[in-house]
Amino acid sequence: MPKTSARLLALLSLLQARRDWPGTLLAERLEVSARTVRRDVDRLRELGYPIVAAKGPDGGYRLGAGADLPPLLFDDEQAVALAVALRTVTGGGIEEAAARALTTVRQVMPARLRHRVDALHVTAVSPGPPVDPSLLATLSAAVHAREVLRFGYASSDAPRRAEPHHLVTRGGRWYLVAWDLDRADWRTFRVDRMTPRTPHGPRFEPRDLPGGDVAAFVADRFSGRHGGEWSCRGEVILDLPASVVSTYAGDGVVEELAPDRCRLVLGGWSWVGLAASIGRFDADVEVVGPAELREAFARLARRYAAAADRPLSL
Repeated sequence: MPKTSARLLALLSLLQARRDWPGTLLAERLEVSARTVRRDVDRLRELGYPIVAAKGPDGGYRLGAGADLPPLLFDDEQAVALAVALRTVTGGGIEEAAARALTTVRQVMPARLRHRVDALHVTAVSPGPPVDPSLLATLSAAVHAREVLRFGYASSDAPRRAEPHHLVTRGGRWYLVAWDLDRADWRTFRVDRMTPRTPHGPRFEPRDLPGGDVAAFVADRFSGRHGGEWSCRGEVILDLPASVVSTYAGDGVVEELAPDRCRLVLGGWSWVGLAASIGRFDADVEVVGPAELREAFARLARRYAAAADRPLSL
């Protein structure tokens, strides 16, 4: 590779590595004069790279954003990481675009990197419903601009209004974490069920997400907990050793009452769900409380008894 071309690639790599570069520091790193740096910057501009220069004694250079996407430069690890990320895209409706991008990246890879990428095989299991990438862009823009969203939702006849805070993925599906203005509470909306309406509403001042951690918040909501607490919590006594129950009690609290008897305090997303969860211990149960848990056991007993009386469907 000619010396000038190699130097241009090195200069481009430096400009991509950090936001601002003083001209003197670039010259020092490239072991050339400041005048040569200026000439090389002009050459990169001619190739389509939008490099912004700051004047003055402390002036320097910055790689800016342009109207078109110029050629990019990646080191080996960045190229492999990009290819792996594109190959492992599942759900959300952007698989086709990711596959085309992967093909483009792979074509320009040296053989040693193509072999590493080709060795990775991924099988998508239960991908989520497709989502139009333009819808994701619309929601992301509303999150960034802090604009109230007006949208139709599959489970509601009336238009919804919400302050969008985070666009997240979970289990192959896309969700919008937002403050529901009509219900005055935090909600997670499935993006594939949303139909945004224009224009958007006014700008808003972001609220503090409960707990401050969007990952923990979403995990709590999908587990049935709110703010780290289960919506239903009950207490029972089981005819099983505490050592056995504690192995499968999750975040429940187990107290030994006798060698083969223990107290269990457990939470669930619903009373029937909690009763069914306790039933999996396959032991005699004494309900301490509350009454809602006792009623849930009665409901399940009637349901299971009816199921046992029905003939088998073969």
